[in-house]
Amino acid sequence: MDITTGLPAIDSHRDLHIWIIENLKMVPVPERAYGNFFEEHCYIILHVPQNLKTTQGAARDLHYWVGKKAGAEAQGAAGTFVQHLQETLGGATVQHREAQGYESDCFCSYFHPGVIYRKGGLTSALKHVETNMYNIQRLLRIKGRKHVSATEVELSWNSFNKDDIFLLDLGNVMIQWNGPKSSISEKARGLALACSLQARERGGRAHIGVVDDESQATDLMEIMEAVLGCRVGNLYTTMPNKRINQLQKANVRLYHVYEKGEDLVIQELATRPLTQDLLREEGFIQAKGYPSYTNVEVLNDGAESAAFKQLFGTWSVKQHRNRNLGGTGKLSQVKLDVSKLHSQPELAAQLRMVDDCSGKVEVWCIQDISRQPVHPKLYGQVYAGNCYLVLYTYQKMGQVQYILYLWQGHQATKHKIKALNSNAEELDLMHHGALVQEYVTMGSEPPHFLAIFQGQLVVFQGSTEHSGKGPPASATRLFHVQGTDSCNTRTMEVPARASALNSSDIFLLVTASICYLWFGKGCSGDQREMARMVVTVISEKNMDIVMEGQEPPQFWEALGGRAPYPSNKSLPEDVSNFQPRLFECSSPKGHLVLSEMVFFSQKDLDKHDVMLLDTCHEIFLWLGEAASEQKKAVAWGREYLQTHPAGRSQATPIVLVKQGHEPPTFTGWFFTWDPYKWTNNQSYEEVVDGSLRAVSAIAEITAEVHNFRLSRWPSTGRTGPLALQALKGSQNSSENELELGPNVGGTGTGASASSYHSSPGSMINGGLARKQLMHQAAEDLPEGVDPAHKEFYLSDADFQDIFGKSKEEFYSMAKWKQQQEKKQLGFF
Repeated sequence: MDITTGLPAIDSHRDLHIWIIENLKMVPVPERAYGNFFEEHCYIILHVPQNLKTTQGAARDLHYWVGKKAGAEAQGAAGTFVQHLQETLGGATVQHREAQGYESDCFCSYFHPGVIYRKGGLTSALKHVETNMYNIQRLLRIKGRKHVSATEVELSWNSFNKDDIFLLDLGNVMIQWNGPKSSISEKARGLALACSLQARERGGRAHIGVVDDESQATDLMEIMEAVLGCRVGNLYTTMPNKRINQLQKANVRLYHVYEKGEDLVIQELATRPLTQDLLREEGFIQAKGYPSYTNVEVLNDGAESAAFKQLFGTWSVKQHRNRNLGGTGKLSQVKLDVSKLHSQPELAAQLRMVDDCSGKVEVWCIQDISRQPVHPKLYGQVYAGNCYLVLYTYQKMGQVQYILYLWQGHQATKHKIKALNSNAEELDLMHHGALVQEYVTMGSEPPHFLAIFQGQLVVFQGSTEHSGKGPPASATRLFHVQGTDSCNTRTMEVPARASALNSSDIFLLVTASICYLWFGKGCSGDQREMARMVVTVISEKNMDIVMEGQEPPQFWEALGGRAPYPSNKSLPEDVSNFQPRLFECSSPKGHLVLSEMVFFSQKDLDKHDVMLLDTCHEIFLWLGEAASEQKKAVAWGREYLQTHPAGRSQATPIVLVKQGHEPPTFTGWFFTWDPYKWTNNQSYEEVVDGSLRAVSAIAEITAEVHNFRLSRWPSTGRTGPLALQALKGSQNSSENELELGPNVGGTGTGASASSYHSSPGSMINGGLARKQLMHQAAEDLPEGVDPAHKEFYLSDADFQDIFGKSKEEFYSMAKWKQQQEKKQLGFF
């Protein structure tokens, strides 16, 4: 076969394309079937970013997925197709090798609410039709936190355990059984998957029941036991998954892999932190002894993924086009138009400014274990040995919003830091949990914090008690003034010696009798203007302006004599190419474990989660209102920075954001944001108690059990044939886009049929003979047949022949029309 002629056309308007390898050909999978994977096949998945925020600097992702029972021939064909697709698409494509059960975060991010692994494989007669699927019996084991997977398992109580969620899918009835040790978030995600199946595969017609407590759900347990038999023995506890934590991920190594003659050479170049200048598959995995399911990415120069680039300390790219926004690394070049910050949250996020800083400011200094208010005249004057709380209050869309900055000096004691955190918690309680809390380290203040003090933040050495007086007097003090405007200017006291000077900046030297404002040769006019404003805050003495190279002898005497000092200009880090990343946080064994939402959106934020958003300059930790581990959030943020492979600064601000109180500096990183999402969302309990039971689903299921009078084998407790037919639902369509026939791949439906093959009864092609049902009185019907639904027990073919329509069409009719036809045809 000439495999190059089999490449499919790609729709440029769709972001996701999936093909299954069938008979060594790429067969497109219908969109309604996305997320379903048969374990005997290989699949190719292509993701092409469509929205503007994703496409900036982003490459296409090409995945090659291997089912755990896929044959070598199918794997080889898939590999060949991937290579040809790579050549067709060009260099800006990242290749991923995915193994069933060990998929990358990037792969899992495509499928909401989860991935479904199906037994067996499709046959060559595969057809995709738009009919609903009711002819099914299967048991799905649902696992995972943010990335959910459902695996088809044996239809038996032996498949159950205490920790996971199980979905018994009977076509028109789906029963979610929650393990006693499963969490509320796992239950909610299991229910989301069940609702997705209900909508996609059953047209919204299937009933869903939930078993949280078996003793309180006797009706549903009756159905489960009718299908699975009586449970014998106790449920077992599963072993926890071996998830890679951040400490393990920090162990990064870079290898150079190349061929030398017939040999494969693997040369280790470096460990973390890696640098980009070090950069000049299968064989490598085997040579290193890694497991076969190891994720592999193949990247071309210029098309690196965000996860790859952020393994390196710095990463620069060639700029081929102008960007819409200046980027967080070039804030000083952006003209701040504060009127657009609320209407354009993406601008607020890029500039790290929630408003124009015209709100209310309150400052407290931590003394002993309490907080003491600072006089407004001393706002902006802080000490390296102290900790401060700065509460900023502003209006957004007519609502009061708060940001609480927790400022920590480099010389602050552990006692003061502990008191800082406890006082912040107290303030948050006073404001009913509405405070956005930002942890700020001296020297790494964010632009909005600096702008609150109008560029006049001065950090003095030592510690002092605020009693309304100015800073303590000293013989000689030297201050380093850095910044060009009110959003980036800070002044810090440094050791009073000549080696502390820098030709690129401005310094203020204060002596007992006079102060000198020293301008380095490399400073700009904007820097000089801001420095003149700061001088009045530090000293009221006479001031002399001194240009570098024209210093009087007294200047050098005050610094203890001349000494070499740097003359190079320190350029701000260019992070304009940085792509924000969103992770779900957990720590099952004490260390932080992250799951990335690669193409994230607001729907990835669930009330049971703690999520980490890395925007390079700040680490946001979003706290869902029902998250059980909120108190660990700050520690997780610090562990993330400490274990980051690129060696991130430990002074990076950490921001705590609570659900429903998101500032524009957070929401602006999302493509769209619905401020009313949290008010409209139903909780898991509300869905179970309200939406599901609102349609009397439980009552209908119970009625089915009693109406059909489920029969059991006296010795084994298994269901009889009529009971199984009844539980398959009121429609028995034979095909659907996910199935090929009555027994595809040995699914639960086929297993059930074989299990009861030898039981008595006059079943013909899945139904009873028409003569046993037409014009028969209730007492003359076969055992187990509901007199009110005699037509249901016909085979699909007989039903179509007698009624002139399918069962699905018949049951979609009005009730009175159904009764009328049943009277005319002898089924009433």
